Amino acid sequence: MPNPFVHVELQTKDLDKAKKFYQGLFDWKLEDMPMGNGMSYTVINVGEGTGGGMMTNPAPGTPSHWLAYVDVADIDATTEKAKSLGATVVQPKTEVPGMGWFSVIIDPTGAAVAFWQTKPGM
Repeated sequence: MPNPFVHVELQTKDLDKAKKFYQGLFDWKLEDMPMGNGMSYTVINVGEGTGGGMMTNPAPGTPSHWLAYVDVADIDATTEKAKSLGATVVQPKTEVPGMGWFSVIIDPTGAAVAFWQTKPGM
């Protein structure tokens, strides 16, 4: 399938509470990884299927929410195409060192979605 969902991420106001809830609800394996600046990212390993992560919401005042990431071949072109079709870019292309790049848009209906491009060789 072209452009599959490849990652889902919970951005939450209470990371510890979310981790306790989802670990109790599902058999997810959670692994904390330091991000710098005193923050950490919790990787969600679900076994088979699309995994994800959890983090403290970086935008104060934004409600907790799940964000889906779609795999793209060219993050610059996809982000620009989304913008030309009426999307608002809320997070421009950002590098995740050693892994790839992401951007986040709000579509014309108000829904958020993220794009992901894996670094070559990964």
